[in-house]
Amino acid sequence: MESFQEELVELGKSQNKDPEEFISFSPNMQKIMKMVGKIAKVDSTELVTGKSGVGKGVIVSLIHKKSSRNKKQIVHVNCGAIPEALIESELFGYEPGAFTGANKEGKKGLLEEANGGTLFLDEIGEMPLNLQVKLLKALQEIVIQCLGGAKPLEIDVRITAATNKDIEQMVEEGTFREDLNG
Repeated sequence: MESFQEELVELGKSQNKDPEEFISFSPNMQKIMKMVGKIAKVDSTELVTGKSGVGKGVIVSLIHKKSSRNKKQIVHVNCGAIPEALIESELFGYEPGAFTGANKEGKKGLLEEANGGTLFLDEIGEMPLNLQVKLLKALQEIVIQCLGGAKPLEIDVRITAATNKDIEQMVEEGTFREDLNG
């Protein structure tokens, strides 16, 4: 399981293409590129939507590259690729002995790994509703608490999410929190 988790982190890091290689000619893409420049200047949480394969990850990488956080890493997490039982421990980390099968030394979560930089939550529409509550609390309070942990940890991370799902419809169906949608 540890090998699987390490491979997920490394795969996420290698997914980030060099945004400087991005070239656009169409008026629509040039409009998006101007928007990326404006968004990058504001240290906020973003949700990038669009169909599969349109380059949401490239846009997120561009936002990071043009932001004031570009000297720190961008950590890519595919919320749909991590089993529901593991996603909380992956994002928030855990203390030694927090659960059966946990690493004896504990594990730093991806939110902490991205501290100072950007956490890219790809396929956010796949995130379980109960975990959306914990993520919202982390966004609002700028503090996380790992599984089994007693002390909260302050974080400084920009969270950018992407999905190909219709978030408005998911909010109506009660499968995505309205307050995470903006």
